[in-house]
Amino acid sequence: MPAEQSAGELLKESPSQTAGPYIHIGMAPPVAGLPLRGDETPNVLAGSTAQGERIRIEGIVFDGEGAPVKDAIIEFWQADANGKYDHPADQRNIPPDPDLHNFGRAVTDLKSGLWWIETVKPGPVPGPQAGNMAPHVSIAIFARGINIHLNSRIYFDDEIDANGADPILALVVPAARRATLIARRGERDGTVTYRFDIHLQGENETVFFDV
Repeated sequence: MPAEQSAGELLKESPSQTAGPYIHIGMAPPVAGLPLRGDETPNVLAGSTAQGERIRIEGIVFDGEGAPVKDAIIEFWQADANGKYDHPADQRNIPPDPDLHNFGRAVTDLKSGLWWIETVKPGPVPGPQAGNMAPHVSIAIFARGINIHLNSRIYFDDEIDANGADPILALVVPAARRATLIARRGERDGTVTYRFDIHLQGENETVFFDV
């Protein structure tokens, strides 16, 4: 190697790849026809004794043409009802809910495209500076045709005051785009449901964050 050439000049960037058509094998084995690993139920985050309001969040992932994406996977990360994460980075002296998994994963139905999770509504969490962030669920979307997973958030339409003071929502401009991050509350068969559709492209494209 000539003295004037560095390793960075010789090593080229590897080609990027999408999640591919086999994403379910590693991330959602039962969908690929493989055995479930242990006793995991990835889209049920809340156990029977979890604290807080039990909710179901559901929706469809749409592509730029408005068609359902039927082989996407969505990951979820949230605080418990008291706003506590069961994670070493959360150093607050608040015990985490032992019957809530802060992380979950849902797969879109291969026929309808519908995804869903059962959880509890998270509480407010500390913001990046002073004050709190509104209750929300962080999500990551994986699918064929997406080179790098997409990051977004789910907020709740009945948290009007908290949403209005949320420092992350305030970064989204124009303000009308914030509606793409708001789940709509309803009820079905006695269960509180929140509808949150994800639009990958197009006029109603969901706001995605560079994190």
